[in-house]
Amino acid sequence: MSKPGYVYLMASGQNGTLYLGVTSDLIQRVWQHRSGFGGQFSAKYGCRVLVCYEAYDDLQEARQRELRMKKWKRNWKLRLIEEANPQWRDLFTEIVG
Repeated sequence: MSKPGYVYLMASGQNGTLYLGVTSDLIQRVWQHRSGFGGQFSAKYGCRVLVCYEAYDDLQEARQRELRMKKWKRNWKLRLIEEANPQWRDLFTEIVG
């Protein structure tokens, strides 16, 4: 049985610094970013707001999507966020229930 995966974008604020990542446990990983334990980049640049995520049935599929998205230009990522979350709401509160 495959493990589900998530590709996610964290931001420092609207149109701020973006962090793109992949995980099998979205809630835990976002909590780590918000608590300053998510990695050096997100801690240094304050990427603590979950602005976009995509769910996949298979973690490998999510990793492949992340690798493709890492090649994207910034404005493509911004367009994805604007289409999915035009108000740049923090989606963390929605996924924790």
